[in-house]
Amino acid sequence: MLSRHACRFILLMFMVGLNLRPAMSSVAPLLSRLQENAGLTTQAAGLLTTLPVLFLGLTAPLAPMIGHRIGIERALSAALLLLTSGLLLRTLPLPGVLYLGTAMAGSAIGLAGTLLPSLVKRELPQNADVLTGLYTMALCLGGALGAGFSVPLVQWLGSWQASLASWALLALSTMAVWICYAPSPKPTPTLSQPIGIPLRSLLRKPLTWQVMLFMGIQSSMAYIVFGWLPTLLIERGYSEATAGWTMAVSIMCQLASALSAPWIARLSKDQRPALLLVLACTALGLALLLIAPLSWRWPGAALLGLGQGGSFSLALSLLVLRTANERLAGQLSGLVQGGGYTLAALGPFGVGLMLQTGATTAHIAWLLIGLIGICCGFALFAGRKRQLDDQSGQLRVYHR
Repeated sequence: MLSRHACRFILLMFMVGLNLRPAMSSVAPLLSRLQENAGLTTQAAGLLTTLPVLFLGLTAPLAPMIGHRIGIERALSAALLLLTSGLLLRTLPLPGVLYLGTAMAGSAIGLAGTLLPSLVKRELPQNADVLTGLYTMALCLGGALGAGFSVPLVQWLGSWQASLASWALLALSTMAVWICYAPSPKPTPTLSQPIGIPLRSLLRKPLTWQVMLFMGIQSSMAYIVFGWLPTLLIERGYSEATAGWTMAVSIMCQLASALSAPWIARLSKDQRPALLLVLACTALGLALLLIAPLSWRWPGAALLGLGQGGSFSLALSLLVLRTANERLAGQLSGLVQGGGYTLAALGPFGVGLMLQTGATTAHIAWLLIGLIGICCGFALFAGRKRQLDDQSGQLRVYHR
């Protein structure tokens, strides 16, 4: 039976997670409209889809340091304020603010997304993997809401600017609730004391790179879907609204696998079978959506959603399962998400360049499926039952 404190923390975690995807998924269904109304070229649109992921990756490594200096609770409040500001700023009729606000939103997501795994490890360590699945489910739901309601909100509110700005209300209300009910700060070391092992020690461990590269490639697939799937579907003959709802259905299907993947992974001695299963679903879903006849779009959307929800949930679970304590979880989270998301930013930008040079959706699909094959290789290493531990005074990898 969960305590009142645990239930409140889970609700807060869910609310924060709900805000960490609409900033990106709400833009994709409107990308064609933005190219027409705002005069964006295909290359500029590619930059717009790349910026939030790039700044997410650049900001994530800073999160443990910021959390140490001002406390994780205050750092999350600051991230939600930055997210609200970025979402509002990007809709102002001023030159360059669309990109500046998007970069601010990506930075806020990088901070919040990196801080939450270490907070989960601190508050409820015995159920960290399952709670990570619940948090991932919140991310998926937020992404689905952003994709599904983006075009209808244009019709209801009268402009794409109002549609994009409306998501700031969700961030603002979450920030207010977080400030009122955030967990009590735990004592932290003084600033003169080290906050953990040097990052170079983590970088010397192959396990760090295996988790990082798995995170990066699977995240790249996710942000390509967030940034370009509706555009690719429109090129195949979908209407703007239908493409948006197809993406929304795919993201909604992520809810089931985001929550269930950590449970399924517990059925075997390590996470490798579960990782390969979700990656296979992702590859098959992309093939059905981008190569197969249009009549296969709903099975394709469902498989893509199940694969991507499970992949991301397990990737976040690896951050807590591969570390022995909260401090290491925070450091690995910042390093893996920073490097992984910086790598992931190449995906949306690369798809934009391919579209500009005349690549077909089938060419893009086969390239993505090939990348998933490479990701399977890293999954076989990252999914082994290993754990980083520094209790002996040196960073070691133990077989668990």
